[in-house]
Amino acid sequence: MVSLSKNKIKYIHSIELKKIRKEERVFLAEGPKLVGDLLGHFPCCFLAATASWIQEHPDLHVNEIAEVSQEDLSRASLLKTPQQVLAVFEQPQYTLTPGVARHSLCLALDDVQDPGNLGTIVRLADWFGIEHIICSQNTVDVYNPKTIQATMGGIARVKVHYTSLPDFIRSLGEDIPVFGTFLNGKNMYEQPLTANGLIVMGNEGNGIGKEVETLINRKLYIPNYPSTRETSESLNVAIATAVVCAEFRRQAAMLQCQN
Repeated sequence: MVSLSKNKIKYIHSIELKKIRKEERVFLAEGPKLVGDLLGHFPCCFLAATASWIQEHPDLHVNEIAEVSQEDLSRASLLKTPQQVLAVFEQPQYTLTPGVARHSLCLALDDVQDPGNLGTIVRLADWFGIEHIICSQNTVDVYNPKTIQATMGGIARVKVHYTSLPDFIRSLGEDIPVFGTFLNGKNMYEQPLTANGLIVMGNEGNGIGKEVETLINRKLYIPNYPSTRETSESLNVAIATAVVCAEFRRQAAMLQCQN
């Protein structure tokens, strides 16, 4: 068993900063479930774990492994309750083309700011078989440690891209459906929804920005129930994403049954 050096602990803590993550092209994951899900999907630069965890995982392909005490793990961890293992992974590099929205259903996020919301949306995308999320440049960093924890491993199967949303939507062409949720949209339960295209979800406080709104060709509305009852002003963006994705996949399943 080795003791983690002050420099190593300082380095692990520094990954909390976006600037360091961007320079080093790494991210931090903690806990047996999350680290276990990510090993094999992303190259692992460094792993620190208790002796019992390492014994349970004898075939690790990791650049550097440190067997540490629970006390050392607590000193290095960013979590309030550290859990047996933490690991530093290399960030993947993906190529984004308009074809992803032509051939599959994708999500787009316009300036989503909360790390927990983004992580939950990645987790939802994984559940509903959505493989690509296209984010505006001002959307929170997906490699923020809080976001990574909230993905619950979904980041291993969902590719997250950052680009200019208006430019990407324009590149799709007019024949690709681009959906967005608005208070003045059409009841989504009464609209035919496609198995391909782009679903745009907006900022927590301001919704979808004006420039992106002008490029959306299918405006949807998530109705409250009953419609005459007074309710809260809006849904949390992650909850709204879940509701919308569930209806898209429900309609797709119904079409498959009919065919």
